[in-house]
Amino acid sequence: MSRARVARRIAAAAAYGGGGIGLLGGAAVGLLLTEVQLARRSVGGSEDVPPNAEGRYGVVFARHAEHRPLRLALAGDSTAAGQGVHRPRQTPGALLASGLAAVAERPVDLRTVALPGAQSDDLERQVTMLLADPRAVPDVCVIMIGANDVTHRMPPARSVRLLADAVRRLRERNCEVVVGTCPDLGTIEPVYQPLRWVARRLSRQLAAAQTIGVVEQGGRTVSLGDLLGPEFAANPRELFGPDNYHPSAEGYATAAMAMLPTLCAALALWPEAERPDASRREGILPVAEAAAQAASEGGTEVTATSPAAGVARGPWALLKHRRRRRLPSGETAALTAEPIRGAKG
Repeated sequence: MSRARVARRIAAAAAYGGGGIGLLGGAAVGLLLTEVQLARRSVGGSEDVPPNAEGRYGVVFARHAEHRPLRLALAGDSTAAGQGVHRPRQTPGALLASGLAAVAERPVDLRTVALPGAQSDDLERQVTMLLADPRAVPDVCVIMIGANDVTHRMPPARSVRLLADAVRRLRERNCEVVVGTCPDLGTIEPVYQPLRWVARRLSRQLAAAQTIGVVEQGGRTVSLGDLLGPEFAANPRELFGPDNYHPSAEGYATAAMAMLPTLCAALALWPEAERPDASRREGILPVAEAAAQAASEGGTEVTATSPAAGVARGPWALLKHRRRRRLPSGETAALTAEPIRGAKG
């Protein structure tokens, strides 16, 4: 069965309350359990508390800004929280906030509710926290979730349903949403075959189904693929942290560069091309096909769109390969990268 069909079945089950989709027969269970034990001996899992990156970024722009600071929220699991690095400026929240401030030339207030170890069933609590104060609803929320759903065997339909509910609640409050879909767990270096193949298959199928659920609720997705493209596969020693599981500072920077253009586009800060660029394999596709393609290629954006004239009606999506935005450097980085604690919009 194609990945697009599996993703659509998972998303449909999520929408209509169905169960999960089993992929493995009982004969494989014993071997896989042995592989899991071997992997756990090699893959660490940091117990460190992620650095606190909350605060105001881009304060230099406050003198010239005509509007209040933008509000950016980070929700999800340990990857969204920045576990594995030791300085606030190395976390994805800080990297995205400083990059957004530089593009918008406007201060950005960052709030992080992501929780290490979180699965998609924690998103309800996280979103409730973000929406508790009607005067401080985020302008945009970045969600990174899914890896723990796979490793804890949450039924994929339930995982997608929980994520879609979170996106819907945020969109109902006019908060833009960008979801970094489930990373490819098959890239974790100490994981051996056949567990590596199974992990890759499960995580990519979940990523594709997440994309369908998110796009249908009005959000955008960026495929984290094999943890943001070929860089992780080519340079695992540099892009994974000391625990061999969470990204290093370089890995988070790679992730932020891939997500920043979509984050800016969601806030209308990024120029949109009039038509997809066929030379870059962009196009308007049925949402399930776009989701399946994105799951196989890191850094790929999927967002809802309308089909061309004369095309049958149905759920369609725009598949884009945005050029990665370099993060602030030099003087701009010095002015935007460190948060001012306790700043209020």
